[in-house]
Amino acid sequence: MELRVLRYFLAVARESSITGAANYLHLTQPTLSRQLQDLEKELGQKLLIRGKSHVTLTPEGVMLRKRAQEIVEMVEKTESELKSMNDIVGGDIYIGCGETESMKYIAEVMKELREEYPDIKFHIYSGNAEDVTEKLDKGLFDFGVLIQPIDLSKYDNITIPQKDVWGVIMKKDSPLAEKSFITLEDIVDKPIIASRQMSKKYSCDSGFLDWFGKSFETLNIVATYNLVYNAAIMVNVGMGYAVTLDKLVDVTNNSDICFRPLSPKLESKLDIVWKKNQVFSPASKIFLEKLYRKFIS
Repeated sequence: MELRVLRYFLAVARESSITGAANYLHLTQPTLSRQLQDLEKELGQKLLIRGKSHVTLTPEGVMLRKRAQEIVEMVEKTESELKSMNDIVGGDIYIGCGETESMKYIAEVMKELREEYPDIKFHIYSGNAEDVTEKLDKGLFDFGVLIQPIDLSKYDNITIPQKDVWGVIMKKDSPLAEKSFITLEDIVDKPIIASRQMSKKYSCDSGFLDWFGKSFETLNIVATYNLVYNAAIMVNVGMGYAVTLDKLVDVTNNSDICFRPLSPKLESKLDIVWKKNQVFSPASKIFLEKLYRKFIS
């Protein structure tokens, strides 16, 4: 497979149209169609279902789109790193992170680095631990920022000493909003909007299993989320109570929702992680040095 043809395929997948993709790529439609047919022949799979006005992806096409996007991103990242290896330190640093207020401490290091090396650019992607570690393992991220607990066997890490507090966001007119903190008895029978980290698939790696105990398996989880913004919307419309970290959503007087911490208290620290034996670009290496100075020294 040629990288050029993968870019063609991604353009068609994005535009849902061979004609539209051909215009975007400044190619003739017959030329693009022939390239796609050759790609299908090379792979021995039908990738596109061609309709009168648009095309859709087959299951094989959906899989190739995901892999092709990863390949293109990796090539672009590698090109950027190689170009940055000169006397002027610059380039791109890719960071995947969970949602946490402690991210502000990392942002302070980012700001400091940018002041010294203005040619360095940061690219931040938000996601849960599964999303971040998948891209980290594939080399698409230089660093991951993950909420504990997490399996660190494949990574080197720096632990940020500050802790985030877990609790529940709810509508201000909820009966539970009158309480100062939320106990297991308060929410065990309530509709729960749970983070993916809290879901059954990952419970064995989290502090939630200890906090909920035997009640974990019987929780009424009505929805899961990986970004708390969406969880707050579900709370606002009355779907249930969202378990999340403090200071991630607006709970001021102008908001219809509020936050109450769990009791007994449940806290999490944050880890900055990277693959063991990773070869860093000059920009990423300097960033790591600054992280060590801030959090270790």
